[in-house]
Amino acid sequence: MRTFIALSALLISAAAGQDRPLTSLPYTPSLDIPSMDRSVDPCVDFYHYACGGWIKNNPIPPDRAVWDVYAKLHHENLQLLWGILEQAAKPETSRSKVQQEIGDFFYACMDQASIEKAGAAPLKQALDQIAAMKSLADLTRFVARQHLMSQAGDMLFSFGSSQDFADANSVIAFANAGGLGLPDRDYYDKTDAKSVEIRGRYVEHVAAMLVLIGDDPKTAAAEAAKVMEIETALAKASLTQVDKRDPHKLFNKMTPAKFKALVPALDWDQYCAILGVPKITEMNVTEPGFYVELEKLLKSRPLDDWKVYLRWHLVNEKAPYLSPKFVRADFDFNQAYLHGLKEMPPRWRRCVQLVDGELGEALGQVFVEKTFSPETKSAAVVMTKEIEGAMERDLKDLPWMSPATRAKALEKLHAIVNKIGYPDKWRDYSSITLDRDDFLGNVDRANAFESRRQIAKIGKPVDRTEWQMTPPTVDAYFDPQMNDINFPAGVLQPPLYDPKMDSAPNYGNTGATIGHELTHGFDDEGRQFDAKGNLRDWWTPQDAKAFEERAQCVVDQYSEYTAVDDIKVNGKLTLGENIADIGGTLLAYLAWKHATAGADLKPIDGFTPDQRFFIGMAQWACGSERPETKRANAITNPHSPDEYRINGVVSDLPEFGRAFSCKVGQPMVRAKACRVW
Repeated sequence: MRTFIALSALLISAAAGQDRPLTSLPYTPSLDIPSMDRSVDPCVDFYHYACGGWIKNNPIPPDRAVWDVYAKLHHENLQLLWGILEQAAKPETSRSKVQQEIGDFFYACMDQASIEKAGAAPLKQALDQIAAMKSLADLTRFVARQHLMSQAGDMLFSFGSSQDFADANSVIAFANAGGLGLPDRDYYDKTDAKSVEIRGRYVEHVAAMLVLIGDDPKTAAAEAAKVMEIETALAKASLTQVDKRDPHKLFNKMTPAKFKALVPALDWDQYCAILGVPKITEMNVTEPGFYVELEKLLKSRPLDDWKVYLRWHLVNEKAPYLSPKFVRADFDFNQAYLHGLKEMPPRWRRCVQLVDGELGEALGQVFVEKTFSPETKSAAVVMTKEIEGAMERDLKDLPWMSPATRAKALEKLHAIVNKIGYPDKWRDYSSITLDRDDFLGNVDRANAFESRRQIAKIGKPVDRTEWQMTPPTVDAYFDPQMNDINFPAGVLQPPLYDPKMDSAPNYGNTGATIGHELTHGFDDEGRQFDAKGNLRDWWTPQDAKAFEERAQCVVDQYSEYTAVDDIKVNGKLTLGENIADIGGTLLAYLAWKHATAGADLKPIDGFTPDQRFFIGMAQWACGSERPETKRANAITNPHSPDEYRINGVVSDLPEFGRAFSCKVGQPMVRAKACRVW
């Protein structure tokens, strides 16, 4: 992905400016001269040359962890959706079925009076079920019901469906690790002072949340310590983020019988019956070692400890949808403490984001109608084809790749499917019961709809028309198993794609994004999948070694950069994104040159066409993030900090040095430039 706006982060990030519904999106050009700081030497620090004005004029709002060009456009999209939802929430107006669905969900979310009056009552039934547990079989049934009502539920572990790594045309069951309350397993075992402090604050937070559901403070403190013990053991048995970048480490197919033997303490047959899992003969267990440890813990710890653990994870998951005291406690730890936010985002924004997350293709239909023209889609398709052409020409001339591997690489490139704007067929949410007076119930039922939809895929052919992002999303992605690149309508808006602007900054910005996603098909992860999306080695040993040598150059380069304080960028974790940034920018440049060959391009506003390309390329990344978020991202985020996603890239490209007349020895000209693609 070009940016990182995960669903869990959507409730903590977005925008500034006036909070008001919009009827149309404001215009900002894709090359914005006031966003620059021309007092900075571009050969010394190109990022701040291109973005210094933007950063100065756009301080991080108090309710944001990150504030950048993507977040600002995301916010403007949300304001537009806010206006759509306010109108759709009015029952007295003439509403289509889609408008009724999104409007009623939004109304229930915005009904703060009813939510506050309910307090913790929406949790009573689940808490009573935990209290009544008498066996691990009861525990299994409870976890199954909770997994059903959570799209991303990982209470104890997580389960769902995905493409078979060995047969990308088939969907199989996946059992994954999970069970943690902190963002990543590394939070549990790092020994630096800040990590120790975070764990202490986390235990306090767990205790405080348990008090909110009725425990006395002394009991809650003891219970929180037990939660920490269980989660620490689960964390130590989980793979690191770097390990998870190797798909071979996540591919462990086995029969259900073998899985049940791995963790017999779980009543697996009951679990599958509650979720409606069809009869299966094989499944993928991404982290078998995790389930070995889970079995030990289930057998060794008393049931009362597990009841505490379940109560914590229940309230932790549901807190954002409960009364203000739960929302505030959740915000104070997860957003204010871990990410440095100073204020809670307004409720309208959280509700708009939630509708987008739960009913995204219903909301997306209206967004597309208002914002995404056929001309924009056509232009994006043309640009994508140009960049694919640039990659084909580059692959044919690549000096380090043998003919055998080159043929397979070209086969994969030609098989890539381009998805632009929105799905060909919209998802039907009409089976979800939506009640204007039952907010948490709506969330649970929408999650159950999605859980059942995912489970129903098991044993069936892959639907290659499906999208993983909603149309308003300001992001893009490559799927190695689908072998497709996906650009939602939300990311094809000014200032990222600007139909009023000349082609240079558009290729530098959107073109580099297209090249970025295309290059993901051939990064350290993507290159392990073939043209059909199967996990298969199509490289000769010599070519694989040549790739690894070039990739190591990128690892070494980015590992030199400081993320925050004394924490360095994790060059291995960020390798795929860094390869895609470097390769994608070069592909966009080559494609732009090919598309404009023979054209008499003139300087504009004092910048040559080549300079305009690179300034446009840099200005997508203008922005800032809080130190707390930088620290969290250094552990979990596969993207490098924005300044290195610009300076690191241009320092590897001689084309940039020539455009700005940079000299050998200046910071933006690396003595040992890295290039994989």
